[in-house]
Amino acid sequence: MFETLSDRLEKAIKNIKGHGKITEDNIDPMLREVRLALLEADVNYQVVREFTSKVKEKALGEEVKKSLTPGEMFVGIIRDELEELLGGEAAPLNISGNPACLMLVGLQGSGKTTTIGKLANFLRKKHSKKPLLVACDVYRPAAIDQLKQIGKELNIEVYEEGKGNPVEISKNAIKYAKEKGYDYVLIDTAGRLHIDQELMNELKEIKNEINPQETLLVIDSMMGQDAINVITGFNDNLELTGVILTKLDGDTRGGVALSVRHLTNVPIKFIGTSEKLDGLDAFYPDRMASRIIGMGDVLSIVDKANEVIDEKEAEKSLKKMRSGKYDLEDFLSQMKQIKKLGSLESILKMLPGAKKMGLNNINIDPKDLAHVEAIILSMTMEERRNPSIMKASRKQRVAKGSGRSVEEVNRLLKQFEQSKTMMKQIANGNFKMPF
Repeated sequence: MFETLSDRLEKAIKNIKGHGKITEDNIDPMLREVRLALLEADVNYQVVREFTSKVKEKALGEEVKKSLTPGEMFVGIIRDELEELLGGEAAPLNISGNPACLMLVGLQGSGKTTTIGKLANFLRKKHSKKPLLVACDVYRPAAIDQLKQIGKELNIEVYEEGKGNPVEISKNAIKYAKEKGYDYVLIDTAGRLHIDQELMNELKEIKNEINPQETLLVIDSMMGQDAINVITGFNDNLELTGVILTKLDGDTRGGVALSVRHLTNVPIKFIGTSEKLDGLDAFYPDRMASRIIGMGDVLSIVDKANEVIDEKEAEKSLKKMRSGKYDLEDFLSQMKQIKKLGSLESILKMLPGAKKMGLNNINIDPKDLAHVEAIILSMTMEERRNPSIMKASRKQRVAKGSGRSVEEVNRLLKQFEQSKTMMKQIANGNFKMPF
C-alpha cells in the first residue's frame, strides 16, 4: 500500500532538502514530482491540483523563509497536507446505543461479509463486549452460510431467519439482542454488482426501521476512482457515517484513501489490512500520512502490542534483559507473543526509516520461526535457562529431536547471544545504531 507513492514523494523531499532555501525556481520541479506521484497513485486530479497549490503556498510563506532548515519545513508541510487530505482527525465509531446498531452496506465483491466479521471481532477485543451478527443478505447464494461460518470461527452468534424479509429480520434481530443482552448488532445487508434503485429502497427501509448509530460503506480500494462514484451513490441515498476500505494490503495504489474525504466528506473509519479475521485497523489520518512519507507508524505498533502482549510478562522480560539473565525460555515466550502481532514484515515496514535500513523488503518465512521454536522446544528446561551448557552431544540430541541440523542449532545459539547483548544495551539505554 502506497509504496510507489512513498518512493516518489521521498525522492522529491530529498531533492528539496539539498537546497539552502525554497524559491519559486526550485520548488516547481519538486512539486511536479509530487503531482506525478499522486496522479500515478490514482488520486483524483482535482484533489492533486488543490493539494500541490496549498503546499506551494505554505512552502513559499514567511515562516519557511525564516526557517534554518527549509527542507525539514517542506517535509512537515507535505505531511500536514496529506493528513488534512486523509481527513484530519480520526473519526471514531458511534457505539452509544443499547444495543449499538451498525449497518454495513456495499456492492458485491467488496468483502462486506468478511468485513462485518472483522468489525465484530475488533469491537469485542477493543471494548470487551458482546456483538451479534445479523444475516440480512437473503439473495446472494451461500451468503448466510458464509456469515455463519465466520461467526463459528469467531465464536460470535449469528441471527438469521433464512430467506425472509430483510426489514423484518433486522427489526427482530434488534429485539432479540435486547432480550439476550448483546451490546452491538452488526447487520450484513445485500449487495449488487452495481447500484440500483431496488437495492437502495431496501437499504433505506432497513435504515428507517432500525435507525442505526452507524451506516458504513464497505468498498474495495482497488476500484480506483470509480470508488468515488460508488461512495457518492450510496451517500446520496443513505447518508453514510463512514467508509471501510478493504484490500489495502493488496496491490493497490492508495488513491481512493487520498481522495475519499475531500470529494465526498465521508470519513474513512477502518481499513482492511489482511484477509484474516483480525485484519481490520482503525484509520488514523496522522499515522497514515507519516507512513506515506517514510516516517513510520510507531503508535500503531504500540496499539497492536497493547492488544496482544501480556504486560506482566513484558515487564518481567525487561527486568531480565537489564540484568543480563534473559534466557531461551524468555525468548520463546516473547516470540509467541510477537507472532500474535501478525505479519512481521508489516510491522517492520511501520518502523521509522524502514526503507533506509532495508527493512521494507525483508521476507520472513513463517517456517523459519517454526524451526526456531522446534529447536528450543527440543531442549530441556535446564538447557533453555542456561544455554552455555549446550555442548556437542546436547546439540546433536536437540538437532535430532527438532528435525533440524546441528549447524542450525549452533546458528540459533550464536544469534541468541548476540541479540541478548544488544537487548541488554537497549533496555539500559546504552545502545547506539550501527549507521
